[in-house]
Amino acid sequence: MRPLRPAPRGGGGSAGNRDTRRMKLKKQVTVCGGAIFCVAVFSLYLMLDRVQHEPERRQSGVSFPRSQISVLQNRIEQLEQLLEENHQIISHIKDSVLELTENAGGFPGLLTYQGNGSWAIPAGNHPTFLTVLPQDCQFALGNKGHKTDLQMLDVYSLLKFDNLDGGAWKQGFEITYNEHEWDNDPLQVYVVPHSHNDPGWIKTFDKYYQDQTQHILNNMLLKLQEDPKRRFIWAEISFFSKWWDNIDSQKKAAVRRLAASGQLEFVTGGWVMTDEANAHYFAMIDQLIEGHQWMEKNIGVIPKSGWAIDPFGHSSTMSYLLKRANLTSMLIQRVHYSIKKHFSATKSLEFMWRQTWDIDSSTDIFCHLMPFYSYDVPHTCGPDPKICCQFDFRRLPGGRISCPWKIPPKPITSINVAERANLLLDQYRKKSKLYKSKVVLIPVGDDFRYDNALEWDQQFQNYAKLFDYMNSHPELHVQVQFGTLSEYFDAVYKKYGVSPGSRPPTYPVLSGDFFTYADREDHYWSGYFTSRPFYKNLDRALESHLRAAEILYSLALNHARRSGADSKYPISDYSTLTEARRNIGLFQHHDAITGTSKEVVVIDYGIRLFHSLMNLKRVIINAAHFLILWDKNDYRYDQSSLFLHMDDKRQNHDTLPEKVVIKLESLPRYVVVLNPIEQERPCVISVLATSPQVRVTLIDGSTLPTQVSAVWKSPTDMVTDIYQISFVSRLSALGLAVFQLTESFNYRASVKSNVVIYLRNRDVTVSKKEPFSVKILESSTDDFFIENQHMQVWFNGVTGLMETIKRKDDQQKQKVRVEFMWYGTRPFKDKSGAYLFLPDGEAKAYISKQAAITRVTKGPLFSEVVTFYQHFHQIVRLYNLPGVEGLSLDVSIVVDIHDQINRELAMRLSTSIESGDTFYTDLNGFQIQARKYFQKLPLQANFYPMSTMAYIQDDRFRLTLHTAQSLGVSSIRNGQSACELSLSAKSHYLNAPQP
Repeated sequence: MRPLRPAPRGGGGSAGNRDTRRMKLKKQVTVCGGAIFCVAVFSLYLMLDRVQHEPERRQSGVSFPRSQISVLQNRIEQLEQLLEENHQIISHIKDSVLELTENAGGFPGLLTYQGNGSWAIPAGNHPTFLTVLPQDCQFALGNKGHKTDLQMLDVYSLLKFDNLDGGAWKQGFEITYNEHEWDNDPLQVYVVPHSHNDPGWIKTFDKYYQDQTQHILNNMLLKLQEDPKRRFIWAEISFFSKWWDNIDSQKKAAVRRLAASGQLEFVTGGWVMTDEANAHYFAMIDQLIEGHQWMEKNIGVIPKSGWAIDPFGHSSTMSYLLKRANLTSMLIQRVHYSIKKHFSATKSLEFMWRQTWDIDSSTDIFCHLMPFYSYDVPHTCGPDPKICCQFDFRRLPGGRISCPWKIPPKPITSINVAERANLLLDQYRKKSKLYKSKVVLIPVGDDFRYDNALEWDQQFQNYAKLFDYMNSHPELHVQVQFGTLSEYFDAVYKKYGVSPGSRPPTYPVLSGDFFTYADREDHYWSGYFTSRPFYKNLDRALESHLRAAEILYSLALNHARRSGADSKYPISDYSTLTEARRNIGLFQHHDAITGTSKEVVVIDYGIRLFHSLMNLKRVIINAAHFLILWDKNDYRYDQSSLFLHMDDKRQNHDTLPEKVVIKLESLPRYVVVLNPIEQERPCVISVLATSPQVRVTLIDGSTLPTQVSAVWKSPTDMVTDIYQISFVSRLSALGLAVFQLTESFNYRASVKSNVVIYLRNRDVTVSKKEPFSVKILESSTDDFFIENQHMQVWFNGVTGLMETIKRKDDQQKQKVRVEFMWYGTRPFKDKSGAYLFLPDGEAKAYISKQAAITRVTKGPLFSEVVTFYQHFHQIVRLYNLPGVEGLSLDVSIVVDIHDQINRELAMRLSTSIESGDTFYTDLNGFQIQARKYFQKLPLQANFYPMSTMAYIQDDRFRLTLHTAQSLGVSSIRNGQSACELSLSAKSHYLNAPQP
């Protein structure tokens, strides 16, 4: 959480510089000042006691003597030379490698011990308050000098969202046309067969593959070769790669021929069809690269067109990534039904999608929006699903599925082909009236379609008869054929005489995004922004581990090759990295990270993430071990006995991490800390140890001031013989730092934190143990505060929750009141679930049966307030650090609502900021999007995805929230400026979408 700060009124600068400053600011805050959790610091400690007590290891040279550390400067100089030689591989980090003996260079000056239990902390070169220019504050609203034709915030303001009954097209309107308008320019129809394969939803990834997907692809290979006019598109490379590994070389050659001829097209080409609300851009890019590299390596093609028919809303980040991946066109489907209706009426369903911050057209990508309710056959041939369903030939009588409108399809014969063709052509013509060109796209498919040979014959043979009839009757003025997605787009470009990806004349330019999605009535899909937050957080933990592992592996492997030690280094760790990338990619699927799968599928995802997390820890350990050794000949890779150990561990995929306890003795224990980001940062590093009498030193012997805090197993029960040891280091970018921890009974620069416990008349026993001072306040309800050199944070004496923030340079307190709220679900019809948020009204205050217990810990490096309620406990920590890190509050909330049914817990922050109805959320951690609270929309429509951050502001102050995983967020009280986070939900309902 970023406290309130002033926004200066002066200043200037280019948009590009403003963008750079904004991104750098966000990265710095995300590192050490997250709203809910701080970004993890990877810590490893060296088990020297084993080395010293195992003769074999000592004789083999596996040791970590001080004499070797003194020459680590030479090792880093070699690493710098290595990075120069490998510039094309890791050029973006070549100048950022840490010099191990300088990673805390000048650090003893960072904290000056005063001898009275505190330290003076100089500000250094880091600014106390960062400048926020007025232009920056308005940046997310879009560049006023390059306004687009369609700005989604303006579209929302314009629409009534009245949901009038449109007749056959229930969410639209009646479409009419003149039969002769195609006389001089025949209608071109591209019918695109497809099969949407979810890599997990009702069944697990492997179960879907076994039951359906492998049969779809086997039949595809056979049936496409029967007729060169047939076409098929495929999106999910995770499934295709699994199938590829199980077919022989002849079949692989046939696939390459089909792809080269254009009969088979790969669309988007990501590992999955990624979710676009919860996913971080790091993972979105990673899964896209994984899929594209697989295709280029195995099939020799790269996608031209994007296909996103099932993500629950669409982000402009995705359009940007596709543009940068050299795709020229894209298609989207799940957009609010009122927006579809509006765009249909204005023939704006095809547009150039531009980023809000783009000052020209460099980010433009051609986008096609499907107009109707769904991507199944009843909702793709035209506006009347009752008629379109009659042309889904899998629903022929005798099959397992039928048409809900009670009029089944008919096999096409010479007797009925004329009547059937004219009925279908009427729908094609009506659909074409919604677009500017006389080229129309007709997808034919659905979830896991074409999984048996019969359906291939039913669809292709019946449609071929219809096509032959239409094409052989020139009076119909239509040309219809099977096609791929790119063939359709190419026909549109050709119609206007422009190159692929270019803007056709008169086509509008759009900026903004398509959240929050509603498919009908008040069914807004804002529930999945928060569903299963534990696994959303596990995903982020795995992403950060993957980044750290890739950096260390690259450095270690290249140094091993340079030093001739590559035969000793476990190059096989690369396969571990690949597996982790693919498991992260799989979890970006729009039914995985969203939390919308069945429980058994969620468990399968969780196990995959957990196994990759454990394996990445081994990659990090192997690389760090290799890098800290001066003599690489001393390196011995032993998979069964790791030389280093991570400082946390998880027992299972559904458990929280636990800190490892370091056993302190007279001999030093070593802690190796990695900063996996590309910016230097001062951080408080905390480990658990068996003694409070600890001395922390750098490798050169410099002593670091230390704060020793108690460890608690309950709100009032202190753990015996385990202590939290905290110290500060300024970590260099992409750097490894080495620290020594030694038990020392004579060392006096370790300061014990003080504890105050507010019982509020609760009849509980408090355990107090040496050496900590614990003050017990039985009935006090006085407000209290914690502070650092920059600010005071005040808490309510009754609730134990934050009330105000007072900067040291400002006498006025600023209101930042924390409240917790309950949302129920409506008692009738549809209810809140994994997809939908359907509350029973406004949020109600959380009322606890018992008074909260609050534990306040104060120390020189950090202070924290922990408040315990029945269903959650909140930790607010304030670090005493210079610059941005000391200006941020670290807030952690541990929620347990397993005893609740159909309820959602939310945190509300009420402020004095005059933000009106405007607030800001990020898109995928990549960019900021302005939002407005619309009174004309239901409450659930005003919640938006927050992948990493959100903020509210006026012309003087801004309050920024950063989060360790995606959540739903809104600013729900106009005039009071409250920012509200949806934290966790407990529901009996999956409320999966129905066709």
